Amino acid sequence: MATIDGSIVIIAMPAIFRGIHLDPTAPGNIGYLLWMIVGYLLVTAVVVVTLGRLGDMYGRVKIYNLGFVVFTLASIALSLDPLRGGGGAMWLIVWRMGQAFGGSMLMANSAAILTDAFPANKRGMALGVNQIVGISGQFIGLLLGGLLAAVDWRLVFWVNVPIGIFGTIWSYKKLREVHSDRHPARLDWWGNITFAAGASWLLIAITYGIQPYGGHATGWTSPMVLSGLIGGAAILALFCVIETRIAEPMFALGLFKIRAFAAGNAASLLGSIARGGLQFMLIFWLQAIWLPLHGYSFADTPLWAGIYMLPLTAGFLIAGPISGILSDKYGQRVFATGGLLVGAAAFTGLLLLPIDFPYWLFATVIFFNGVGSGLFASPNVSAIMSSVPARHRGAASGMRSTFQNAGMSLSIGIFFSLLIAGLASTLPRTLSAGLRAQGVPAGVAAHVANLPPVSTLFASFLGYNPVQALLKPFGVLPRLSAAHRGALTSKEFFPRLVSAPFHHGLVIVFSAAIAMSVTAALVSLLRGKQYIYDDAAPPAAPTHTVADGVAEAMSVAAVAEEAVADAEPVTGTARPLGGGGAGSDRRPGVPARRDLDRGDAQP
Repeated sequence: MATIDGSIVIIAMPAIFRGIHLDPTAPGNIGYLLWMIVGYLLVTAVVVVTLGRLGDMYGRVKIYNLGFVVFTLASIALSLDPLRGGGGAMWLIVWRMGQAFGGSMLMANSAAILTDAFPANKRGMALGVNQIVGISGQFIGLLLGGLLAAVDWRLVFWVNVPIGIFGTIWSYKKLREVHSDRHPARLDWWGNITFAAGASWLLIAITYGIQPYGGHATGWTSPMVLSGLIGGAAILALFCVIETRIAEPMFALGLFKIRAFAAGNAASLLGSIARGGLQFMLIFWLQAIWLPLHGYSFADTPLWAGIYMLPLTAGFLIAGPISGILSDKYGQRVFATGGLLVGAAAFTGLLLLPIDFPYWLFATVIFFNGVGSGLFASPNVSAIMSSVPARHRGAASGMRSTFQNAGMSLSIGIFFSLLIAGLASTLPRTLSAGLRAQGVPAGVAAHVANLPPVSTLFASFLGYNPVQALLKPFGVLPRLSAAHRGALTSKEFFPRLVSAPFHHGLVIVFSAAIAMSVTAALVSLLRGKQYIYDDAAPPAAPTHTVADGVAEAMSVAAVAEEAVADAEPVTGTARPLGGGGAGSDRRPGVPARRDLDRGDAQP
């Protein structure tokens, strides 16, 4: 429910803005559109750690159940938007953030609840199903948004209400706390305040960096954006210092001394940056170019874009459960790392596709992109959640979600900026020549061609005819001949005009995604063999670090390496995280490790 709502408005955006009588492509209205897209992600990235920590302190099931209530009430408020124009847009943005708060309660605690409920040899399967349901919701939302918006834009929000009511009743009746070792503590106010302020300022700056500023296509040179990037980073650095001096910190930095936790979250962040903006790039590609070239009207492209992207969802749904089950037996590293490499190969396939591709080839490539995401998701979550003490699972789940959601937000900012930069270098000349050839006065053609490319992108994204949207303020079309007017507003004119500049932008975007995916795969490789924190044994401090992972990844003989590690004394200790213990790894100061990479039976 929460992840469906994160993407359902992407496809439904044209119907939503028509419903509130607002033209988001008009000067000054682009901000409404961007905040509708990224506001949800921003809130989930900022508050999810706090809500996970509250679950550790007061009960994960309590916070989870409350999430259903908050999400449902916000969905009702969205459905009943009484305003029009900018007021209606602000109503939707604010209540979307309320939805995100309820969704964060669910996301922050769901993985921790499942980790509590399932034994280590079943967690991959359980978390795999949870991840598949969650992430597939992002893709299902694209299709559902198109179908419901075709009937009534309010249905996009009403659809959550019966699901939320059922979830609220079911969770209060059926869910019980499994892990009873609660640790009520004082809330880390300074940590919460500095993290919220720093993360918010940073992500808001990234959002405004996408928008044009002055004479520039993007806003990265804006003083507000620069101050947000620098100030947000500085506050987050202060947050890290504060967390090392708090007895019960919100963000347990000591968890990053656990190699599987640190590498898993780093791989998740990089993987999210690589694939987070993929949906938008594919939607722009389909709606602005491919679908119109194949006879679809611009108004119908949002719905059909969701339908034509179904192979992406199918690949994820097929690979996710399989990788979760197999990773329980053979270890998570090979599946998580392999999934990222499959994703990199799929991005390479997208890079090599012609702009007007045969659909079967496009479907095959995005299917394997979904397979790569499915292979990575559940083993990575299982590795992260199994590596931490039970008392920290809520915070760990929140931290995992924060990295994932922050990666999505960063990806949107990076991908949009790269695409816009690519378009800005080639689009003005091409667009100006094409408009003049159809009788548009040179002054108007030059002015339109030099508008920020973001205007052109969002016009096609919203299902508008881009040429009509761009020329409408100048009143040029009625004064042109019928032949020129028909050519300019035809389904083929704009797609053929912008194909080359758009492909240039896509090459930049997909090249960056390949680099991110390969880097994430290398980081994933450093996670080491399957590591499970055993709370049943006496407390001890973890010393398996990412630095150990570098040495292991470079080793040729794993058995020899383990022998050397057993022979060498362990130097240095970390502050205990609580609830750890010794298991099959008997070295002093090392929490219990169950080595399952070779399918060893568990005790």
